[in-house]
Amino acid sequence: MASNTIDAGILAKLFLAGAKNLESKKEWINELNVFPVPDGDTGTNMTLTIMAAAREVATLNDTGDIDMRSLCKAISSGSLRGARGNSGVILSQLFRGFTKSVKEYDEITVPILAAAFDKAVETAYKAVMKPKEGTILTVAKGAAIRAKELADSGMEDLSEFFAQVIARADEVLEQTPEMLPVLKQAGVVDSGGQGLMQVLKGAYDAFLGKEIDLSLDSVDVPAPSGARSPGGSLEAQANAEIRFGYCTEFIIMLNKVFNIKMEMDFKAYLESIGDSIVVVADEDVVKVHVHTNDPGLAIQKALKYGALSNMKIDNMRLEHQEKLFKLSKKEEASNKMPDAEEQPKKEAGFIAVSVGDGINEIFKGLGVDYIIEGGQTMNPSTEDMLNAIGQVNADTVFILPNNKNIILAANQAQSLVRDKKIMVIPTKTVPQGITAVINYVPDMSVEENEAAMNEEISHVSTGQVTYAVRDTSIDGKEIKQGDFMGIGDHGILSVGTAISEVTMQMIDEMMSDERELISIYYGSEIREEDAESLRAQVENKYAACDVELQYGGQPIYYYIVSAE
Repeated sequence: MASNTIDAGILAKLFLAGAKNLESKKEWINELNVFPVPDGDTGTNMTLTIMAAAREVATLNDTGDIDMRSLCKAISSGSLRGARGNSGVILSQLFRGFTKSVKEYDEITVPILAAAFDKAVETAYKAVMKPKEGTILTVAKGAAIRAKELADSGMEDLSEFFAQVIARADEVLEQTPEMLPVLKQAGVVDSGGQGLMQVLKGAYDAFLGKEIDLSLDSVDVPAPSGARSPGGSLEAQANAEIRFGYCTEFIIMLNKVFNIKMEMDFKAYLESIGDSIVVVADEDVVKVHVHTNDPGLAIQKALKYGALSNMKIDNMRLEHQEKLFKLSKKEEASNKMPDAEEQPKKEAGFIAVSVGDGINEIFKGLGVDYIIEGGQTMNPSTEDMLNAIGQVNADTVFILPNNKNIILAANQAQSLVRDKKIMVIPTKTVPQGITAVINYVPDMSVEENEAAMNEEISHVSTGQVTYAVRDTSIDGKEIKQGDFMGIGDHGILSVGTAISEVTMQMIDEMMSDERELISIYYGSEIREEDAESLRAQVENKYAACDVELQYGGQPIYYYIVSAE
């Protein structure tokens, strides 16, 4: 395949090959986690992000009618909606910048590629509020700088160009531990940067003509999970009556400018034939969700704006009947929740990312409208956020990510929504999310509530107890595989071989004279009597503090503790 130019067909193959190579290495990349905890997810997040785009590219390939503009749309929009975790969001922004730069060309040369690499880095850096060197951003920047050097030198041979760009990026990746001390302590390179290298190397192998299986049939990539109401899934609510029977979803690949008037007219039409409507547009695509009794009408209307892809039509009445066989009457009652359009409109609604049936119940009790199942081991995607937003019938929707690795995806969803005001409260832990929603005051303005919630979560210190998956030395502590660890907001606070002792040591490190409340959430693997024993120890040692114990039911983390 060696050539001095790349057309759309070749670029599609290179992209699919890069995606497949990343997918094959995802578990190895997961293991590059700085902390030796059993929730490394960088490889998984990046794989799910790129595979969302790869499926759209594969669909284009199957039609045999592929051009650069449609390919760039598939890569950009697919990765944008499928982005999960910080590394996935940054990867999607790299693709977004790259495709913006090349979409106008039928054939790509070295100078065009160099400009596209530069645009990719510029776009990704802008998406991160406080870019940090020693990460995937630094590796991408190293590749872009070398690409420009080679283009300026007059190089035309793409094979040599790719080889030198990848070599330089590899050198930068190896230097990441010198830029981020925490990487050096853990003895690993940046996992996001390594993920990017696998995409580049897979693409280069395809360019050299190596035989690669580009089929996606064997790739296990789950469909977007969407939001979950406090009572159950979106598409099969246990209602006795279903007014509109077909859940219809598709993507419009726009062939014209989709202005605000068009968007409002399209929504009005969908409202005339159905309910539970979500229409989210960016510059190239429109994501559509509607419950209707005649999917064909929605499809015919959508075809006026462009070609359709990712079409899915589910018979909710049939699904409902099947579910009734599985649910007891008690479960059915607890799962009953109307669709967004059937709920009374609110001034403000809440979406929380949560995991663990106990923590879910806590958020529900505090008035959270929708819960997105996810967290450490499965970060929700941008599309999951968009689906959740569409299910909350409110003028303003507050999103509580409750995980530092989910904030970027929430911000990305915020930028794509036009018909509601979206406020992302940057909660990094579940206790911060609980504190934020507790401090919401209906009589205050959106901006006043945002300021108040941000102020209150800054006073919450969180610790989480889990186990080590490998030997390492970090934060001045020697850790053996199987040890229990107490991890605070900024590092490892305690290590040992007994859960209760490690938890108490962690709490000791978290405490200060200003702390008045200690909240303990025990996980799915902790017995209630052991949790009660821990509470007694904490109450005895910190008699001046209120101590609350609640069942969280969370996996992986035996205890989540907050002090405020």
